[in-house]
Amino acid sequence: MSRYLYRDFQEIHNRLMTQFGLVEQMSDKSTRALCDRRVELVGEVIKADDQVDHAEVRIEEECLKILALHQPVASDLRRTTTVLKINSDLERIADLACNIAERAKCVHQRENFPIPDGLPEMAQRSITMVKLALDAFVQSDTTLAKQVIQMDRRVDELNLAVIIELRGLMQRDSTMVDSALHCFSAARHIERIADHAENIAEDVIYLVDGEIVRHNHNDYFTRPLRTTTNTAIE
Repeated sequence: MSRYLYRDFQEIHNRLMTQFGLVEQMSDKSTRALCDRRVELVGEVIKADDQVDHAEVRIEEECLKILALHQPVASDLRRTTTVLKINSDLERIADLACNIAERAKCVHQRENFPIPDGLPEMAQRSITMVKLALDAFVQSDTTLAKQVIQMDRRVDELNLAVIIELRGLMQRDSTMVDSALHCFSAARHIERIADHAENIAEDVIYLVDGEIVRHNHNDYFTRPLRTTTNTAIE
């Protein structure tokens, strides 16, 4: 890798780390607004979205510049394409966090609305998946990436439990329907955050092993472990 390409990669890496941190904060604040009735956090989440959008465009432009000027191959090309995909997933997570925050504001217009039992755990697991996906990327750690992917099943189970509980609530008390529908939507957005974290984990596996595991997790997971080459930017 030339020193100019290394410099450009380092710049993009730093920008992506900042983006990860901001998106994590947005996800955390939005779910706290929903699960802990912290509606004062809604404005902070929505305000941060513009910063994420601007950073996403800047990172994409930098990646396209690398492709045009340096014409990377092999692991350098994988890193560039991986950053492009992760950048897109992070922007979508930020959008979902804004949606959750908006739904939280609507949910808590009815002060006695009961938050479904499984929703706080579901939210925490989704945020943890995002954090672990970042660690997997920084450390080029496919074991962590696998852990993220495996965590998604529990989030899906919790999402189903939340849906069942909300349906029962609406059947028992028609006055709760509006808030329950907003909560239903928020739960779906939380589940989608977990899906995007899973996408990032899949991209880390591609970055390290050069293999696309999307839609084919079982085959990859059942193979013998192999030593991975750390391709992280120091």
